[in-house]
Amino acid sequence: MAKGQIYIVVERCKACGFCVEFCPTKVLALSSAFNSKGYHPPHVIHPENCSGCNLCGMYCPDFAIYGNKIAGGNKIAVGGSHES
Repeated sequence: MAKGQIYIVVERCKACGFCVEFCPTKVLALSSAFNSKGYHPPHVIHPENCSGCNLCGMYCPDFAIYGNKIAGGNKIAVGGSHES
C-alpha cells in the first residue's frame, strides 16, 4: 500500500523530467499526452510505491507537483485545483 500521494498540476508542467529522474521509488514517468502548452507532464505509473517523500516537489522548478504522506489508502490527484 502506498504511504504517500502525489498531486500534479498538469498546466504548470514544462516537462523538465526532474520529478521522474529524482523519484527514489520510480513512481513517475512522462506522459505521452500533451498539456495545453505542448509539454508532456508526468503521470503516475506505480502509485503503490509512493513514499510521500516529496522529492518530486522539491526538484520541480515550476511547482507543478508535490507529494505528501498519507495515513492510509492510495490517492492520486491530477488537475489544476491547487493553482494560485
